[in-house]
Amino acid sequence: MLTLSLLRHAKSSWAEPGIDDHERPLAKRGAKAAPEIGTYLRRERLRPDLVLCSGAVRARATLAMVLAELGPPAPEVRYDDALYLATPAVMLGLLRRIDAAHRPPYRHVMVVGHNPGLHALALELIGEGSRKDIAVLATKFPTAALAVLAIDAASWSEIGAASARLERFVTPRRIS
Repeated sequence: MLTLSLLRHAKSSWAEPGIDDHERPLAKRGAKAAPEIGTYLRRERLRPDLVLCSGAVRARATLAMVLAELGPPAPEVRYDDALYLATPAVMLGLLRRIDAAHRPPYRHVMVVGHNPGLHALALELIGEGSRKDIAVLATKFPTAALAVLAIDAASWSEIGAASARLERFVTPRRIS
């Protein structure tokens, strides 16, 4: 059994209109939400073994705040600019290569990324789960939302469409 956590970066700031999108920092609301997700992960014992994170400033800042709340031991973290505004196909390709590219074997991987790709990936992978949670997720994958998927597979190379069960879908608003 594999676990895949999909975390959308927390709310970013638009205070500096001329700043490059990749460089946008978190807004105050995002800086409040990210630690709440980290606390939730710690409380629910959802510690990933490996984190694949977009190189965008807002994604890196979200992850830093999540990890600060998660506490030690820290998971292995890989920053990858290929995750910046990535399509589901790109993310799925990165996930399918985990077994060959990373050692030791990882059972729980978290992807910290962006919409619309992250939302589309979740919808593509989910084959079953709580109808209520799936309906909420299908409507919107807001900033700082976390989808936790269980995949009945021995290897990351085996994951594909409708191969996952949505175990949880939470947002800072839904956990506070």
